[in-house]
Amino acid sequence: MNTPNNQRKKLSKEKIKKAFIEQIQQKKLHQISVSDIVKIAHINRSTFYANYIDIYDLTDKIKEEMFNNILELYKEEAISRKHSYNYLKLFRHIKDNQIYYKTLFKLNFDFCEYFNTELENDEAIKYYGTTKNVDYHITFFQAGLNAILKKWLFNGCIESPEEINEILNSEYKGKSLET
Repeated sequence: MNTPNNQRKKLSKEKIKKAFIEQIQQKKLHQISVSDIVKIAHINRSTFYANYIDIYDLTDKIKEEMFNNILELYKEEAISRKHSYNYLKLFRHIKDNQIYYKTLFKLNFDFCEYFNTELENDEAIKYYGTTKNVDYHITFFQAGLNAILKKWLFNGCIESPEEINEILNSEYKGKSLET
């Protein structure tokens, strides 16, 4: 493969993503146009279309890339299929990458629903009784976690990741998050 062209393509994609992330902070998705992106990125429309079908394809690719980066935080858990209940590393990652996560939430990306919720189902059943109860608990937990993260993030992450972790843990007083 032609390395200079690969570098150029990679640089173009980065410019496009950066321009998109800038725009999504100011506008709703349906208000962003390819013209906006190419103007900000200082590229030709043909360069955009060489990489993406449209704004929605760009959005899907950005969400997928961002989600894969989040999954890297929990790679060991995915391999072992054992949940560590260590949300502190996620909270620290959010604090260090606020624009990244604001973009995810602005794109209505609910990353909790993408995590494997079947890790240790047998252990969860010990706490919640039945598979149905576990399913409802997971749904409740995901919605609550997303709400906490959005509030924290859009308030500028004033509290430390440790404080947010303590808030989450305090909701589980009397029930261990760890097995």
